[in-house]
Amino acid sequence: MPGDQEPPVPQQPSRWDAFWKRLGEFRRPGNWPDRLNAAAPLDLRLAGRVVFHAALVGLAAGLVGAAFFAALEFAQRWMLEVPTGYEPLRAHGEQFIERAQLRAFRPWLLVLIPALGGLGCGLLVRWSREARGGGGDATIEAFHHRGGVIRPRVIWVKSLASLLSLGSGGAGGREGPTMLIGGALGSLIARLLRVSSRERRILLVAGVAAGISAVFRTPLGAALLAVEFLYKDGFEADALIPSVLASVVSYSTVIALYGQSTLFGHESGYPLVLAHLPLFALLALLASGFGALFVRSLALSRRFFASLKVPSWLRPALGGLALGLLVTPLVLLVGKHVGSEGRGLGLLGGGYGAVQMAISGASWLPDGWWAPALLLMLALTKLVAASLTIGSEGSAGDFAPSLAIGGLLGGAFGRASVLLLHDPRLQPGAFALVGMGALYGGIANVPLSALILVCELAGNYDLLVPLMLALGISVVATRKVNLYESQVATPNDSPAHRDAFLLSLLSGVQVRDILPAARQYAVFSPTTGCSEMLELLTRSEHQEVFPVVAPEGLLLGLVTSGALRVVMGDREQIPWLLAADLMQPAVSVHLDQDVSLASERLRSNSLRELPVTDDAGTVLTMLDEMDVANWHLTARSSATMTPPPPLSRTRV
Repeated sequence: MPGDQEPPVPQQPSRWDAFWKRLGEFRRPGNWPDRLNAAAPLDLRLAGRVVFHAALVGLAAGLVGAAFFAALEFAQRWMLEVPTGYEPLRAHGEQFIERAQLRAFRPWLLVLIPALGGLGCGLLVRWSREARGGGGDATIEAFHHRGGVIRPRVIWVKSLASLLSLGSGGAGGREGPTMLIGGALGSLIARLLRVSSRERRILLVAGVAAGISAVFRTPLGAALLAVEFLYKDGFEADALIPSVLASVVSYSTVIALYGQSTLFGHESGYPLVLAHLPLFALLALLASGFGALFVRSLALSRRFFASLKVPSWLRPALGGLALGLLVTPLVLLVGKHVGSEGRGLGLLGGGYGAVQMAISGASWLPDGWWAPALLLMLALTKLVAASLTIGSEGSAGDFAPSLAIGGLLGGAFGRASVLLLHDPRLQPGAFALVGMGALYGGIANVPLSALILVCELAGNYDLLVPLMLALGISVVATRKVNLYESQVATPNDSPAHRDAFLLSLLSGVQVRDILPAARQYAVFSPTTGCSEMLELLTRSEHQEVFPVVAPEGLLLGLVTSGALRVVMGDREQIPWLLAADLMQPAVSVHLDQDVSLASERLRSNSLRELPVTDDAGTVLTMLDEMDVANWHLTARSSATMTPPPPLSRTRV
């Protein structure tokens, strides 16, 4: 009929329209990409990755630890033994190279060489303040307050400084330095792999475990010590499995190079005698007193050397000189009585040779009451000697001296008990091992790892009950004594876990409850051009993240203001640039999801804003990081959280 018009022909959607529609369907919350996005922060993929990285840390720390062990043997030979004619007292598994042919004993050189080594150490640590002292406190400080970051230079500075300090006879251990070196290796590998701060801290702890395992050869005890020594009460649970793996890999690397051996030679077994338990309890009290005295002596030594009006690099040299003046007369005196000039007493170096003597005895050890008297005198002297080296900021650890003092005290107590009670079942070596664990476990607040360490050193668990009793007493008796000043009370008190603690407070609070009043936001379509995007960026001056949505409103991806600013100067050269070209994968949160999940997604994706979608995947509004931050402050200050005004945001 005239005037009639043909009905409009439906317009067929273009291929691009169909593509964007299919992509929107693919991104719906019910499909698998969004389910993966909604997974818990720590899933199997993350756990597997961390364990693999921990194995790399263990291998690196094992190789570096083996090299450090060998280098220290050679340094001690050519810096101390050959020039002075001094013969160190060594433990059963402490030496891997043949003994040197020594010259006549030169006591005057024994006075000076620790000072020369301390001077070299002091000059080196000017390059890295973290390398001063033992290394344990610096490692704990890095974990709690520096995001697990230890500067890479610490690896070579601490290694060389420790070789100079310990190779010249410094009265400290190699485990403290290897804690810091292993932690620095873990931090370096985390940096190279570009992992999160959480994973970096885990790898730092794994490096500590691997470093201790490499030089002490107690893989399980080293792993437990690494996760326990960070706190006065508690463990770093997330790092336990990576630390165990790193420790095993490091230990396997070392024994593959040097062969399998335990540090101390000892009796094949220590049968439990219930009647001896009161003696172990009394030893624990004595070890607690000696431990508190050692910590007090370290503090006094640090204050004394810090008060000297000399450059800081000169302090380790003065500590080395004082050490030489203290030790040399005793070496001369004991050598005269036993008929062996220049014989070491375990006062220089870590002191494991003295512990070996306390455990299994020595041919030159005097009989009768002279033996416990000598061991007690050596324990007191070792306490002062270690305080001089560590307190003057020499690069030597406090782990080995603590064990040496406890072992000498336990050996003296055991031999005195034999002389008093005439009980043939008493074994002085058992008291030496228990004293070692009780003293260090108490003052370092690491009872569980000290228990396992001693059992691994003994090669059996015969001493489990006496150790549990002694450690229980020493931990209570030394409650106010802290060998590591950087320890925090519990994981909740650590700045490293403050965010996790706040997230736990926000668990159960929904996103809809924290969205404030109206705020406009802009969105892009996939075909939004460069000029229009930059214009919207200029108009939306407070918006940092722009959702890219399909025609029906489904979220397809995100464009950040940072990406737009990169191309801002080239808008004339790239007029063809579309939002689809700059779009990164979509990350969103639903109205009914937890604020803790939203906070985790903001942090893990380095975003300042996050789209809020409904169940269909349609963008409803934007959640700003300040919304979450304000709710964090509310959660911290009050247990009662009043929801803000209802959701009212406007899309531009």
